[in-house]
Amino acid sequence: MEHTEIGIVRTAITRADPEAVAALSKFGVATIHEAMGRVGLMRPYLRPVHPKARLCGTAVTVLLQPGDNWMLHVAAEQIRDGDVVVAACTTESEDGFFGDLLATSFRARGCQGLVIDGGVRDTADLQEMDFPVFARSINAKGTVKATLGSVNVPVVCANALVRPGDVVVADGDGVVVVPRERAAEVAEASAAREAGEAGKRARFRAGELGLDIYDMRGPLAALGLRYEDRG
Repeated sequence: MEHTEIGIVRTAITRADPEAVAALSKFGVATIHEAMGRVGLMRPYLRPVHPKARLCGTAVTVLLQPGDNWMLHVAAEQIRDGDVVVAACTTESEDGFFGDLLATSFRARGCQGLVIDGGVRDTADLQEMDFPVFARSINAKGTVKATLGSVNVPVVCANALVRPGDVVVADGDGVVVVPRERAAEVAEASAAREAGEAGKRARFRAGELGLDIYDMRGPLAALGLRYEDRG
């Protein structure tokens, strides 16, 4: 990853193909993660702030300073319809960077939601707005506007690298990042995975065992698993 610069806003970014983003939006995080080769997941401490939260869109990235939400206001200007704001911090911070006012501003720009490795507040309002937010914490503690960060630079959010324009998908299972150049490929792999799971689901429903569906008996026996019929 290139060295992260402070005090820069990149106004021209390359976003993933909209058709590929729309295709990815049909799948859950677990399916996409598996289809992509079990990579791209953010840390599981990022949780939805209300139960129905789900999002999919292209990333506008923000690098915040601890306890300072200035760059979220700067980022609002860079949001285009279908974007998701992904905010990381230069060091760990759980302050309440985001609330209903910024959500209102973001939505007016076409934002699909927020993923933030930090705290948020006004959660009842966010739920009433049905604005999807995935955050590190819920915290009423406010922030200042005093120090520069950056917008639309590569960031590491909850241990995942996110570049501007990458696809971010989040639901109750977590948050996954799909590199923009892989979006169409991963959407196709996700569709194939779901089709395969539909067939397996029907076999499970009919009473067939995973031991047989996945041909597990031979490998288990090779490792020494024994069945004993003893009273």
